[in-house]
Amino acid sequence: MKKIYFILLLGFSLTIQAQDNTLPVQNQNTEISGFKLYPNPATADIVYVTTEQNAVKQIRVFDVFGELVLTDRISNKALDISRLSPGVYMVQVVENNKSINRKLVVR
Repeated sequence: MKKIYFILLLGFSLTIQAQDNTLPVQNQNTEISGFKLYPNPATADIVYVTTEQNAVKQIRVFDVFGELVLTDRISNKALDISRLSPGVYMVQVVENNKSINRKLVVR
């Protein structure tokens, strides 16, 4: 009887392990080339977001709790952060279906 349970347990663990290996492959080249976010730390109401292509960018800014605090779509380099309180933020920039995340400190 113990051998049957052992065989069933072994078969179940092999099944679970086989399912773990079927994860989808993700594209590794998703970062925006030539990305710069400056000045960082920011002391004024404007930060500059530049990339190699300088195309239209969708910007999302999250606070340390993961709450979305600012969204903007910019075609130039300047991002108005005057509504942000001093603190640490995560900035997500999407340009031409590529994205990048960076930390921004506002003083």
